[in-house]
Amino acid sequence: MKLSIITINYNNAGGLERTFDSVVSQGYSGFEHIVIDGGSTDASIEVIKKYGQHVTYWVSEPDNGIYNAMNKGIGQTAGEYLLFLNSGDTLCRDANLKQLTGHLTGEDIIYFNLEVCDTANNNRFIKTYPDILDFKYFAEDSLPHMGSFIKRDLLVKYGGYSEKMKIVSDWAFFVDAVCLRHCTYRHVEGYFSTFYLDGTSSDAQNRRLLMTERDNHIASAYKLYDSLYKDWMNKKQELYKPKISANVKFLKKTGLLKWLKR
Repeated sequence: MKLSIITINYNNAGGLERTFDSVVSQGYSGFEHIVIDGGSTDASIEVIKKYGQHVTYWVSEPDNGIYNAMNKGIGQTAGEYLLFLNSGDTLCRDANLKQLTGHLTGEDIIYFNLEVCDTANNNRFIKTYPDILDFKYFAEDSLPHMGSFIKRDLLVKYGGYSEKMKIVSDWAFFVDAVCLRHCTYRHVEGYFSTFYLDGTSSDAQNRRLLMTERDNHIASAYKLYDSLYKDWMNKKQELYKPKISANVKFLKKTGLLKWLKR
């Protein structure tokens, strides 16, 4: 089998149904769909059973977080390539899964661009990714797990996702795969999936933890780059502050920020 789709979920019945609907509407069955639920207490189990005929394997039991659930999913797959389409993520209506499998040509990681949906501001846009990946890129960004096909053997070989991290283990896997392990990769223009800005890593309250986990991983795995990385990020912050300050002054001057008292 060429492709396995893994969906993890916890108390997100609405998002899960959205994900299921996007997969089933493809009208293609040449893949397996693995669903790992963390012991949800909402209507998630009813949703899974509703789409049961389209699910290859599912389980609902307590887990130790996002990456523990993703690793459980890996352990149940038989596909050559894995796609993590987590609860709430969707395939575009015209994604054409059958055609997409034709792009799975042997590289370790094959990644596409991504449609991003900002529901709060009723806005959608396409996030593009570079053809060439390096440490500088990963110091600021990552690849989209819902827009990337990863060889199962690669994930198994390196023990799946680190469960020591709560938010950035997928980023750590990608940066290590490219910069430490020199895995093969290929960027394909176009997009087939949608990410909604309401997930864990998008939550502003988790931003500090995200940056801490990134900083710790770089300090541990990339000692030669650590000081350069910190210097680069500090300079970016210094450049960002006057930019924000100038924008605030302009908005106050035009009267658009009358509520801002200082």
